[in-house]
Amino acid sequence: MQPVSETAPVAGVILAAGQASRFRAGDPSAKSKTVALLDGIPLVRRVAEAALAAGLSPVVVVTGFGADDVADAVQSLPVRLLHNPDYEAGLASSLRAGVAALDNACVGAAILLADMPRVTPGLIQTLVDAWRARPEAAAAAPTWNGQRGNPVILGKRLFADVARLTGDVGARPLLTGRSDVLDVAVDDVAVALDVDTPEALLDLSR
Repeated sequence: MQPVSETAPVAGVILAAGQASRFRAGDPSAKSKTVALLDGIPLVRRVAEAALAAGLSPVVVVTGFGADDVADAVQSLPVRLLHNPDYEAGLASSLRAGVAALDNACVGAAILLADMPRVTPGLIQTLVDAWRARPEAAAAAPTWNGQRGNPVILGKRLFADVARLTGDVGARPLLTGRSDVLDVAVDDVAVALDVDTPEALLDLSR
């Protein structure tokens, strides 16, 4: 099998629809955690900027809770906003919506979480390049200290499987137990750092 063409588009799907109940536990009236600021920049904007700088195209931001605030946070960026009216059904509903909205020309998609703001363009490019070079791989995932993290790259052959996901899960069930998932070892804790609480955000800012 030949490597995936370097010119074939790999999309970015940013999941930014969740209610973040843990983050908002002390203040249920608070905005979406994805618009919380890290070094003065909303988390979701950081992720979107990294996706764009990595050359992902198109970049789709899936919104749900606090959709207007998320839209404001990525204003002026060349991203596509997609509202998921079923966001309360769980993460899988947003992943399904984002992948279903992709152009048929996309050969794969990087699935990014809006609460993982330390993921860099270089890390995304490393994963995409590794996956392109291994055409037998249905997906690619970063590993840090032997554990899989995010973002993951899903090849087009898995898009139909995404459509069957349900509940509050992301792509993990699609990768578990498969022999055609490429694990890419990285020396970057960012693949394991998400912002679940205000304290976690404070730790990241230090």
